[in-house]
Amino acid sequence: MAADPERDSGRRGPAAGEPDWLGLWPLDPGVTFLNHGSFGACPRAVLAEQTRWREAMETDPVRFLYRDLEGRLDAARAALGRFVGAEADDLAFVTNATTGVNTVLQSLDFAPGDELLVTDHSYNACRNAVERVAARSGVRVVVARVPFPLASPEAVVASVLDAVTPRTRLALVDHVTSPTGLVWPIECVVRELAARGVETLVDGAHAAGMLPLDLTALGAAYYTANCHKWICAPKGSGFLHVRRDRQGMIRPLVVSHGANSPRTERSRFRLEFDWMGTGDPTAYLAVPVAIAYMGGLLAGGWPALMARNRETALAARRQLGQALGVPAPAPDSMIGSLASLPLPEALGDPALLQRALFDRFGIEALAFAWPSPAVRILRVSAQLYNAPGDFARLAAVIRSLAG
Repeated sequence: MAADPERDSGRRGPAAGEPDWLGLWPLDPGVTFLNHGSFGACPRAVLAEQTRWREAMETDPVRFLYRDLEGRLDAARAALGRFVGAEADDLAFVTNATTGVNTVLQSLDFAPGDELLVTDHSYNACRNAVERVAARSGVRVVVARVPFPLASPEAVVASVLDAVTPRTRLALVDHVTSPTGLVWPIECVVRELAARGVETLVDGAHAAGMLPLDLTALGAAYYTANCHKWICAPKGSGFLHVRRDRQGMIRPLVVSHGANSPRTERSRFRLEFDWMGTGDPTAYLAVPVAIAYMGGLLAGGWPALMARNRETALAARRQLGQALGVPAPAPDSMIGSLASLPLPEALGDPALLQRALFDRFGIEALAFAWPSPAVRILRVSAQLYNAPGDFARLAAVIRSLAG
């Protein structure tokens, strides 16, 4: 593709006195990268840790995978458990949150007439998993319509509870919504559903590393999240947390040696999830270093990092709202490190807009239609490597494109 004269070098430098955080990531410095939320981005130091594990594995794969891996996974889960407020033995590593959702859905037995509750903010891949299980089992999928824009977190709770019936068996609810980038009042949702006899599967894909977590206190039957997004671990690292009383019924998607192991010193849950056949476990093993590394970048540790990313996202939402001429679609209290805004019709097809932002201006941001082709959304992410001028530049471009 020929160079476009409207495209410049993309990324602006750090503000005076600020470290060059971008240099810690192998991101293209010619791209203004505002879409950390889609796939995350792994710092060089964490990638180097994964490489060290891979090199160790290949020096003697039998020793690494057969003799040493179990203890190393135990150590990695212990570090993860401390970070998310969970007992290590209640955690299982999975490749991503979508895998965690599928694992729970495929493990549970449903009968015709049962209802599975989702919301219209549910992540499409996870919604597809629900639909597949429902079609196979004769289950009805009930969709709670949560407004966007919305006035308060209470609107989320009310919308979800209004969709509960005596037939509701399980609710799939987001902690941080993917399309709208909103932090939902998950503690209240889980508590109110439990009071109605409904267990909750929480899709926390974005929550780990964006928000402080205490999964034991939350008490959801199932909680799954990614480590490759806001923890900045390597791709292919996620986890599934299963409450102790539910572990006997949850099986991995791949049944392997643990299913009939004679060992008794470890739970069946542990034996099955820790070995599902030969694979590359190094993304899991790098999670403790990712937690420690990201938590060490600012003087205030993880709380300071989460607060900074949130402040950046809020500032970005204000700038973009002014450029688009739209008010904030939800209270500031519902924003973490993601921000979504409705796009005016003048900007046209969101897929073409996203392509134009990248091809013409070197800006990586997410634009899409949700929940119908008539509604268009712009979503941006805020991570430490984003410089102060990144979102101002996007706002200026959006303003110029809108005419």
